[in-house]
Amino acid sequence: MLLLLFSFVLFVAPRDLSGQQGYLEVSAPGNRLLQMAIAPPAALSGAADAEVSRTIIDVFRFDMSFAGPFAVSEPKVAESRSGIRIGEFDMPSWRNAGTDLLIKSGYVVSGDAVSIEFRLYDVLTEKELAAKRYTGSKRDLRRVVHTFSDDVMSAMTGIRGPFTSKLAFVSTATGNKEIYLMDYDGQNVQRITKNGSINLYPDFSPNGRELIYTSYKKGNPDLYRRELSSGAEAKVTTARGTNITGAFAPDGNRIALSMSKDGNAEIYILSKEGKQLARLTTNDAIDIAPAWSPDGQQIAFVSDRLGKPQIFIMGADGKNVRRLTTSGAYNVSPRWSPRGDRITYCRQMNGGFQIFSINPDGSGDTQLTREGSNEHARWSSDGRYLAFSSKRGGREAIYIMRSDGTGQTKVSRGGNADSHPVWSPRW
Repeated sequence: MLLLLFSFVLFVAPRDLSGQQGYLEVSAPGNRLLQMAIAPPAALSGAADAEVSRTIIDVFRFDMSFAGPFAVSEPKVAESRSGIRIGEFDMPSWRNAGTDLLIKSGYVVSGDAVSIEFRLYDVLTEKELAAKRYTGSKRDLRRVVHTFSDDVMSAMTGIRGPFTSKLAFVSTATGNKEIYLMDYDGQNVQRITKNGSINLYPDFSPNGRELIYTSYKKGNPDLYRRELSSGAEAKVTTARGTNITGAFAPDGNRIALSMSKDGNAEIYILSKEGKQLARLTTNDAIDIAPAWSPDGQQIAFVSDRLGKPQIFIMGADGKNVRRLTTSGAYNVSPRWSPRGDRITYCRQMNGGFQIFSINPDGSGDTQLTREGSNEHARWSSDGRYLAFSSKRGGREAIYIMRSDGTGQTKVSRGGNADSHPVWSPRW
């Protein structure tokens, strides 16, 4: 079974220990980043486990450093008491060290089983902002730490983080272009397709349980839909010609894609079972790469109807077409933010591509990447982060960044060519 049943059988449901309702907005004076410290995990009972402690710290450090609002610092406090609850450790020592936020954790290991307790503190007010307890196996430890990282973002902003989500992507690890999955930080890579052909343009269903992608495994570039838990696969398109850049609608029941069955590439809407519902564009131009607005009312797409590829927006019924991008001679690969406020796209510049972000009304056009050639930007489910592929290191690899272009971090591992990332909903 792929994905270990999405980890639904990993840890038991977390127990909320904080008793909080709503969330607390904690900010640092001025414009400085909040100083966050991750205390060394404590063995609450029995012997210490160095591997468990190291994993907890490593995952928290990656998540919180990438998150944006925090500056993660090395612990500067030598604790004489290493408890994790208020009264069990010296909070003033952390405050005197300049810490704003403190993550405390403790664990109990019994064979392969581990019970972990996490707590987040506002050091200045000595208030507990979040607390959870999990029980499960060591192999699921990274996911559990990511889960509490999501809780930290919820406590600080009111919106959960995307740190338990996955990236689907295309890799040449086998010598062919196959679809893979990995954690957002590049860990736990899993191969999805095994057909020895060319597989491209993966996209998640809104519930995260299915992927669609284009495959040449039977010669023609056809669209397939795959259930991730069982591996069951269905061919969505039967028409000859290209069937590419499929994108699930927000309702999960429809798919927009580009098909060339009638001569040139046009935008169509199908049911997810493959029944044609509508043809949206009708012209002599090439129309590809549809991207739904989060309310399902509009679709951004690429067309060369003016001579060079540009981004356009139309209603989900194909009406009211308008041009979005007016700068640059070659703009492709739009993707709408889950918040509906921005659209990313790629512009050809100096022999490569750079990622831009623009408001849906065409204002606020902003360049996000500058190093190397960068493509295929895709949003996280909370709209705060982007995954993309870049050739800045020579071979194409998957990177992540914040939505303003900061924090660009390579997450691909190994020497394969990795591309076409897409970020899953929360799992």
